[in-house]
Amino acid sequence: MNPNLDRLQPYPFEKLATLKAGVTPATDKAHIALSIGEPKHSTPSFISEAIISHLHTLANYPLTRGSDELREAIVGWLNRRFELADGLLDAARHVLPVNGTREALFAFAQAVVTPGESVRVMMPNPFYQIYEGAALLAGATPYFLNTTVETNFLPDFDAVSEADWDDCQLLYLCSPGNPTGAVADVATLARLLELADKHDFIIASDECYAEIYFDEAQPPLGLLQVAAQLGRADFSRCIVFHSLSKRSNAPGLRSGFVAGDEQIIQQFLKYRTYHGCAMPPATQAASIAAWDDEAHVKHNRALYREKFAAVLEILSPVLDVTMPDAAFYLWARTPDSHSDTEFTRGLFETQNVTVLPGSFLSRDTETGNPGAGYVRMALVAPLDECLDAAKRIRSYIESCLAVIPARF
Repeated sequence: MNPNLDRLQPYPFEKLATLKAGVTPATDKAHIALSIGEPKHSTPSFISEAIISHLHTLANYPLTRGSDELREAIVGWLNRRFELADGLLDAARHVLPVNGTREALFAFAQAVVTPGESVRVMMPNPFYQIYEGAALLAGATPYFLNTTVETNFLPDFDAVSEADWDDCQLLYLCSPGNPTGAVADVATLARLLELADKHDFIIASDECYAEIYFDEAQPPLGLLQVAAQLGRADFSRCIVFHSLSKRSNAPGLRSGFVAGDEQIIQQFLKYRTYHGCAMPPATQAASIAAWDDEAHVKHNRALYREKFAAVLEILSPVLDVTMPDAAFYLWARTPDSHSDTEFTRGLFETQNVTVLPGSFLSRDTETGNPGAGYVRMALVAPLDECLDAAKRIRSYIESCLAVIPARF
């Protein structure tokens, strides 16, 4: 067996199940899960209908690179969404469909990392655990970049030494961030591009939450967008990951794409050809329909905007929590008298509401665990369920804490 399998840590939800083991929650309240970031809004019917109407294509082997029509739809969406000039992206050279970005984020490291004891794969901390697993099984060492309130919940790139940058082969960036919702600005992305050129590493920008934001006039920036603004028409060292799971409430579709640097895309295509992970033709047809439509995405954002406003109105007086820049998570600091695990366990026991401890999404570093003392709440359920959960959380805080800290 691959010895690196023994280096993988339990997934956050395994830790959560252990934390909750032996606890009997209140029986007079239905369970509400705010712990898992699985969209619960309805999948648009036209996506389902596209699947059904293309079931006849099951008789054909799909191409790993996807159909010309799907790649053209992806390029069209990228151009519209990130204001890219026509012709910068070529559908045949710069994009590659994938079966959900989770598998692509993992596979990417296997394709681009040269194993070695000193090789670093950098990632935000807290983070999506796939980044860490991908680094470990690629034979590299994860390097954690803490995201804290002092850095506006963006990775602390200033804390990285020149020597560590030299050892970096791959940087995972998540913007908007999971779990904080923080969005990288132009200056941050421009600096990363300079660092990538200087130290010879690839930027893998996970932008899967880019379509869930709250100001229609200010959508989150993308890495390719900033690269184009800086005149980097070849998108050198840049790879972005996008998904229909959050954007179109279609997590079961398992559809996304990677795009960027032509040479990297072509090598990744070679890897995936051997990997055997072509997207089914019916899924491709449904994906084309989804990428071509924006009305359902705007409606989706409106639903999240309504939920965030209502939930924050309930929780803000008693909990240190603010509106994120984007994504569908609230990243809330727990009261001083409770650790994130104590808060989670107590909330489940008394209110039958499940949240996710921030320390389960983070790793210990020399300066501490940046997720400790926080909980992640995914506002994915319907409005009435989110409101019920918020009222229960407030009730728990008000009834169980003897002293509410002054900052609340």
